[in-house]
Amino acid sequence: MAKADPLFTVLKLNQEAEEQASLQLRAAQLELQRRQSQLKALQDYRLDYMKQMEQQQGKNISASYYHQFHQFVRQVDDAIVQQVNSVQEANTQQQHRLTHWQEKQQKRKAVELLLANKAEKAQLAEQRKEQKMVDEFASQQFYRKSRR
Repeated sequence: MAKADPLFTVLKLNQEAEEQASLQLRAAQLELQRRQSQLKALQDYRLDYMKQMEQQQGKNISASYYHQFHQFVRQVDDAIVQQVNSVQEANTQQQHRLTHWQEKQQKRKAVELLLANKAEKAQLAEQRKEQKMVDEFASQQFYRKSRR
C-alpha cells in the first residue's frame, strides 16, 4: 500500500483529534475530581462544626452565639449547594468530553478499517496477479513440452 494514500493523512488527522479529545477528557475528569474533593471538604467541615455544637449541648451558651452558629451553618449549607451545582456542571462537562472522545475514536477506527480493507484488497489483487503469472508460465511450459 503506497504511503501516498490520502487516507493516511486522514488517519493522522483523526489520531491527532482523538489525542486532543483524550487530553480534554482527562482535564475534565481531573476538574470533576477537584470539585468533588471540595464538596467533600465542605461537607466534612459542616459535620465537624455540628459535632462541636453538639458538644456544647447542655452548657450555657448565649443566644448570640447560638444565632451566629446557625447563621454560619446556613452559609456553609449555601456553599455546599453551590458546590453540588459545580460538581454537576463538571460531571456534565466530563460526560460531554467522553462522548466527544468516543466520536473521535470511532472516526479513527473507521479510517483504520478502510485502510485495512484497502490493503487486503490490494493484497488479494497482487495474489491473483501472481497466480495468473504462475498459471501462464505453467501453461507455456505445458505447451512447450507437448510440442516436442
